[in-house]
Amino acid sequence: MARSIDYRSTLAYPAEKVFVTMTDEEYLRARLRDLGGPGSELLEHEAGPQGARYRLKQGLSEKDLPPIVGKVMQGDLTIQRTESLRATGPGAYAGDVDVAISGVPASASGTMRLTDNGTGGEFEVHATVEVKVPLFGGKIEEIIAGQVRRLLAAETAFTVRWLGSH
Repeated sequence: MARSIDYRSTLAYPAEKVFVTMTDEEYLRARLRDLGGPGSELLEHEAGPQGARYRLKQGLSEKDLPPIVGKVMQGDLTIQRTESLRATGPGAYAGDVDVAISGVPASASGTMRLTDNGTGGEFEVHATVEVKVPLFGGKIEEIIAGQVRRLLAAETAFTVRWLGSH
């Protein structure tokens, strides 16, 4: 059974400015240095005014994982995340996200949306995470969904700081 992940944030910046920032190579590398974990790196990057696609590698140390996850895997986790965003109209962007986790029968996929809301930008992610492990899969999905929500909140906070200083 897959778990749903729904995340929404509002930013005091127009969607176009947030899009340009979120898809900027320098920003992505800085975000990975700050939040990406061990071995994180930007693997692929293409960006232009009408759209962007990038692939990130993030690490999660075994010591930072809940004990139940240790029943399924050993060692650190490597997460590959592919995101794409494309302009769909003035102040509106839509995209996709796909996540693969090495060494664990788990994946996540979903959609992203970035739009102007009259006072700034609104960013939304709707995704599902699925862990194909008998007995423990549902509990691990719940843990991963919570971790993803916290990561998205941390990335939003990083984006706001970046926008405020650049």
